[in-house]
Amino acid sequence: MKATIFKDTPENELLDILASEKEKLSKMKMSHEVSPLENPKLITVTRKVIARIMTELSRRRIEA
Repeated sequence: MKATIFKDTPENELLDILASEKEKLSKMKMSHEVSPLENPKLITVTRKVIARIMTELSRRRIEA
């Protein structure tokens, strides 16, 4: 997901997406420990999406 998508998204929706992405990341990490994922790069991509969402939330709090 691009950062520009998050600029138009309401804050409550961003928080929901953040929670689901964090849950997805923890499940991927756990399954990767048990048996290697087919594409382990997805863990990195998910971490970056979480960082983008948190950056947008932080930017909004600073502006307010």
